[in-house]
Amino acid sequence: MNKGKLYLVPTPIGNLEDMTFRAIRILKEADLILAEDTRTSAPLLKHFDIHQKVFSHHQHNEHQSSTEIVKFLLEGKNIALISDAGTPAISDPGFYLVREALKNDIQVECLPGATAFVPALVNSGFPTDKFCFEGFLPLKKGRQTRYKLLAAEERTIILYESPHRLLKTLDEMANYFGANRLISVSRELTKMFEETIRGTVDEVKTHFETHPVKGEFVICVAGATA
Repeated sequence: MNKGKLYLVPTPIGNLEDMTFRAIRILKEADLILAEDTRTSAPLLKHFDIHQKVFSHHQHNEHQSSTEIVKFLLEGKNIALISDAGTPAISDPGFYLVREALKNDIQVECLPGATAFVPALVNSGFPTDKFCFEGFLPLKKGRQTRYKLLAAEERTIILYESPHRLLKTLDEMANYFGANRLISVSRELTKMFEETIRGTVDEVKTHFETHPVKGEFVICVAGATA
């Protein structure tokens, strides 16, 4: 029996028009779909008239469910993995399943598509030839250590942050990077209220102290000068 294939399928981070024709075809042809949150994915799948079976695959069950998924793949089923938004395995579940599939000589194919950090980086005006993607910093243990290491990083740094932690993170950046380090903060990318605020850490913090802190944030930090 031929083995199946694992597809990693990016989904829009906001604007449904960013869904690719190929992504829709793969989801319609897959034997089953794995979704980070089936409730979040349901409107997307309905919008594109996709009716395949959907199973939950998230950070709390990915180790356990990966074993069963690999069995399905070995039986010849083609499986598509999606996250709530963007490209699976980029600050989302997916890495562990990909690794387990490769251990079992199962073919893995990742489609190109939406991810938040690329437009944020390009919009920032900072160098794009070399950059350092950090995703979400550790919430507690190891957070200070990461800041200390990143303070000397000469490449453009890219971070993800949630709205309720943004102001605290900007305070920490002023402390570790310096209040005058240039940053660019993008929120609600591809959505109606998309905006990018550029300036020093202090200037950007002042902006968000007087404006709504809503949506998901991507922070780009200029690299340290030699």
